[in-house]
Amino acid sequence: MAQEYLTVTALTKYIKRKFDVDPYLERVYLTGEISNFRRRPNHQYFSLKDDGAKISTVMFKGAFDKLRFQPEEGMKVMAVGRITLYEASGNYQMVIDHMEPDGVGALYQAYEQLKQKLAAEGLFSAPKQSLPKYPKRIAVLTSPSGAVIRDIITTTQRRYPIAQIVLYPTVVQGNKAADDVVKNIQRVEADGTFDTMIIGRGGGSIEDLWPFNEERVARAIFDAKTPIISSVGHETDTTIADLVADVRAATPTAAAELAVPVLSEEILRIEERQARLEQAFMHQIQYKQERYQRVIGSYVFRQPERLYEAQSIKLDQLQQRMQQGLQTLLYDKDRHAQQLISRLAQQQPKARLQASNQEVSYLSQRLTKAMKDIYAAKENQFANAVQSLDLLSPLKIMGRGYSYTTKNEQVIKSIDAIEPEDQLTIHYQDGQALVEVISTEGVNHGKSNI
Repeated sequence: MAQEYLTVTALTKYIKRKFDVDPYLERVYLTGEISNFRRRPNHQYFSLKDDGAKISTVMFKGAFDKLRFQPEEGMKVMAVGRITLYEASGNYQMVIDHMEPDGVGALYQAYEQLKQKLAAEGLFSAPKQSLPKYPKRIAVLTSPSGAVIRDIITTTQRRYPIAQIVLYPTVVQGNKAADDVVKNIQRVEADGTFDTMIIGRGGGSIEDLWPFNEERVARAIFDAKTPIISSVGHETDTTIADLVADVRAATPTAAAELAVPVLSEEILRIEERQARLEQAFMHQIQYKQERYQRVIGSYVFRQPERLYEAQSIKLDQLQQRMQQGLQTLLYDKDRHAQQLISRLAQQQPKARLQASNQEVSYLSQRLTKAMKDIYAAKENQFANAVQSLDLLSPLKIMGRGYSYTTKNEQVIKSIDAIEPEDQLTIHYQDGQALVEVISTEGVNHGKSNI
């Protein structure tokens, strides 16, 4: 029995019908993380994924316009729809009728956490390196088989063919991609001959681009001394590498355009500047020639003697002023000398000596008289003092019959100090006498010692 072969279309229609009539696939409630989402004008095409699988989804414009939130990459959602088969590609997909947010996916959460950490360390806000305007060598880190390197080479050759493009084959997707990117950045840095570095890959979901959200890749880009252009994903994709790099390009073509100028435009600009320089140089030559002709036609060269006429007149005037000044100065000096001679005549030493001698003689007479007067006054004062002292002398008083008595060399002032049989000494003006007390008699108290 001959086998009947089905066409691909017939088989696809059969499988599609199986999907359509299956009651379990008619209404599916699914939770997952949005991936590879880019806003489109009409219908929206993206994926829902979890740690183990991923499913393509489509949301038609009518259902999408009813959403009360804006779907974003990495957002975890709850979707309601049906499973169907797209015949043209043979892939099954989910047609979403309704969708609600259900938190943020794990990858997107990790992305936000690393983004906040690096931002706090200043990796995003640090000063960026400027791209060299005329690079000689450009290192490109990307897959050798992708469209990125072809776009960069095509754009560079079209714009600036004298630049050398060196490809560093790099794994840009998968678990080994981050380590490979870091290794090749270090290789470019070790070479030290590159002016610019471009890191690029095509678009994809957040998990496809995840190697460029790794911390080690971000730090390798930040530590690089060579200016780096990041061209990862599409224009709507933003990775950590884009934020750390010195310049971010939306596409590989844009990265090449940022890295190199347009050679034809630079040559045209050089020619324009050359023309301007030549024109300015010719203008200077013409100006100098005109100035030279004016100088040659000057009276200084035609009648050189006129150059000194004004100076000769000025010299004569200065000579006249000098003579007048000398005469005036001589007259002033002569008049001053006459004044000094007159004053000197008035101050002759002979006259001053005579006046001084007269003054000395007069002062000597006054001094002699003053000394005599002082001597007489002092002599008179001395005589008066001697007379007053003599009047107060105890001997003078004793000469009038007075004496004083001592006992044991102590003057006796009262009868109470004397006892019978005491030995007393009586002092007179011209001597003294030693006596013995026989008895005493008091005057005031009637004391009597016999």
